[in-house]
Amino acid sequence: MDRVSEILQDHGHHVTMLRQGGSSIIPDFKEEEKSYQVISWLMPEDYQKEFNKFLSFYVTEAFNYRETFQTFLKIMEELGFQCSHLLSKREIMDSLKNENFDLVIVESFDYCHFLIAEKLGKPFVSILTTSFGRLDFGLPSPLSYVPVYNSLLTDHMDFWGRVKNFLAFFTFSRRQWQVQSMYDNTIREHFPEGSRPVLSQLLLKAELWFVNSDFAFDFARPLLPNTVYVGGLMAKPTKSVPQDLENFIARFGDSGFVLVAMGSMVNVNTFQEVLKEMNSAFAHLRQGVIWKCKHSHWPKDVNVSTNVKLMDWLPQSDLLAHPSIRLFVTHGGQNSIMEAIQHGVPMVGIPVFGDQPENMVRVETKKFGVSINLKELKAETLALKMEQVIEDERYKSAAVAASVITRSHPLTPAQRLVGWIDHILQTGGAAHLKPYAFQQPWHEQYLLDVFVFLLGLTLGAVWLCGKLLRVVSRWLCGARKLKET
Repeated sequence: MDRVSEILQDHGHHVTMLRQGGSSIIPDFKEEEKSYQVISWLMPEDYQKEFNKFLSFYVTEAFNYRETFQTFLKIMEELGFQCSHLLSKREIMDSLKNENFDLVIVESFDYCHFLIAEKLGKPFVSILTTSFGRLDFGLPSPLSYVPVYNSLLTDHMDFWGRVKNFLAFFTFSRRQWQVQSMYDNTIREHFPEGSRPVLSQLLLKAELWFVNSDFAFDFARPLLPNTVYVGGLMAKPTKSVPQDLENFIARFGDSGFVLVAMGSMVNVNTFQEVLKEMNSAFAHLRQGVIWKCKHSHWPKDVNVSTNVKLMDWLPQSDLLAHPSIRLFVTHGGQNSIMEAIQHGVPMVGIPVFGDQPENMVRVETKKFGVSINLKELKAETLALKMEQVIEDERYKSAAVAASVITRSHPLTPAQRLVGWIDHILQTGGAAHLKPYAFQQPWHEQYLLDVFVFLLGLTLGAVWLCGKLLRVVSRWLCGARKLKET
């Protein structure tokens, strides 16, 4: 949301960001001076420490393939509790009300953001930072070709794929209801009876949905007029890389370099075995390797490979734009993938949790790169996968073709964001962009009432015909008996 706030502020809007402080599992974020106002709020210190421990536990469980939906529900329950704590902070809520905003922009992962907008009584737009499959906000989703889960992702589905997709839809719907129910106590506590919002309906109230993706990455699917793709929005304009990095890259000449950025999660002690395997794999490459990995988290009993440069922080987008880059090793985060696509860089993905496995399924299907199961990660396997993607020109060609698609849009992602928000502010909302289906009950949307009527009409006609045939048959039988007598 920092990038969104920055873009809107730079285009003449007065922006205020509400941010929770102290919630990061690993303080790996490079803070920069803001051009917009920031209102911060904190949970009690003891609670925040416990919550961060639980988040670390969740990531560790995912790393060891013990992640369960019940654990995820526990996280959502805690977010619901935090939401209740925020809504109880009168000074924060009064400050937001006094600002008298024209529009609220919410990030869709935490439903609390929707409840804040509802509490303020202001129109809102939503930023969807992950894939479509994790949220239902009214998009047409024909089960014949729009996959529900990542295991079904493909550019087409055969008969059994469609059967699986149909059955998965019911599991998805049940899980969505379970996730939203984690906020029921918060809603009961902070909204009076008779005006309590239903989260599934609240999602439909968004004036616009900005989706952090692009058809170069996603499969084509139906969209509504209030759904706007802004994939690549989070990337800042590229600059020349620092001289020390240029000097390191120059050492490897035409072989180029590999960029490695796995997010913050693999820097903790739990993942040191993975770091050792990755370091051994990089030693097999003739390319240089620039790796975002904190020195303080590096295993003390392991020497960094001679072709590897560790950095606590690096200019990822600038390095992806460098002409000597040959490969990007990533955890499969949406922003990282969109940046790699924008610059036409093939990938090797090592997904950990969340939407990362789903993102890497798309990457593999689109031939932008390959994915490695984290549980099966070994130095030899990783080295072979990296060499495969570097040597096979088809991966580079597919990534470059996707880059052409993203760059050939008439408007940049930032221009689309600002243009559509200006449109909403000028027209007083987006009622003209929302279908009547949002107001219909589900049985009308799927024409079940029409189906039941026609079925009843058909069955009634069959019953009436049967009755008439019986009457005619009896009449004919009676006439025949009279004739015989």
